[in-house]
Amino acid sequence: MGKVTLQDVAKAAGVSTATASWAINDNKNVRIPENTRRKVRNVAERLGYHSNAFARSLARGKSDLIGFISDGVATSPFAGRVIQGAQDEPWRNGKILLVVDTDGNATIERKAFSFMLEHQVEGIIYSSWVHRSITPPDELERTMSVLVNCFDESGRFPAVVPNEVQGGQSATELLLQAGHRHVAFVNEPTASPASVGRLEGYRQALAAHGLAYDPAMVVDATADQEGGYGAADAVLKTGATAVFCHNDRTAMGLYDALRERGLRVPDDLSIVGFDNQEVISAHLHPALTTVGLPQYDLGVLGVRSLLTLNKTPDADYDSSETDRIEDSKTHRFEPLLVGCPSVMRDSIRAYRG
Repeated sequence: MGKVTLQDVAKAAGVSTATASWAINDNKNVRIPENTRRKVRNVAERLGYHSNAFARSLARGKSDLIGFISDGVATSPFAGRVIQGAQDEPWRNGKILLVVDTDGNATIERKAFSFMLEHQVEGIIYSSWVHRSITPPDELERTMSVLVNCFDESGRFPAVVPNEVQGGQSATELLLQAGHRHVAFVNEPTASPASVGRLEGYRQALAAHGLAYDPAMVVDATADQEGGYGAADAVLKTGATAVFCHNDRTAMGLYDALRERGLRVPDDLSIVGFDNQEVISAHLHPALTTVGLPQYDLGVLGVRSLLTLNKTPDADYDSSETDRIEDSKTHRFEPLLVGCPSVMRDSIRAYRG
């Protein structure tokens, strides 16, 4: 038997082709008896008819597709769980995630937006692989949109980002709770949401324990292995018994430098990292205690925020998609801060005086 057509379904169900189309595409704007709707669908299933998804989206005014455009999340070895979370949440809601990674290419980004808007996505998640402030593309104005791991300082769009302050506070707190009172912080010198937020968290943790903030205990270093390696002498000169590193790569470099000096972690210096890049943190010796970025939750909550935007307040609400988009523009959105979890391993030793 050849490909089953809509006309075949209509004939077998004893209805017009138009009625069959309305029933299969679940067009709520046309009154069809429920028993007729069920009959047509049962016949379609029995015959093995598969409707055109794009045509169905045109009839229903929704596609069950959610767009996800990123500048490098998919190719980042540590941020793929953002996409995993952003994919799992639509599945739980009967929808599909359509992912395009532009790798920062503006031409690809424009084509991605054009394709997604033509296919009537129900909204777009726009994500950056590094937490930063962005100027949102104009195309985001044309549909419901949510930013993930980035934010618009004007608050035009909902944003879901890591709570860097809480993360920095948690990392420092792990060392303070182990009895350390001379805690250094190796931080990236370039101002960013991560470097500024984690420094503020460090200061808040010290204050909570009645300790004064001393700028001399903050060591500047690039956020990579070379930066941590090069910061070792400056860290040791502070007299610190423990150190919080801006990220796990910095901690890895510091490990190497301490080992060359005949010093051991955590016997001579307790260390906490950040990011929970497991390919690093779980395989250092000793394994690195760290604070993780909530990557999976960022994806989940980004999609959840988008679905919330698309929900109508009540059954009587009958606003068009355009009206709802315009309504969202008049509201200033504050970023949703997602907590960064502590990951306990073996790089902290209780302070013994």
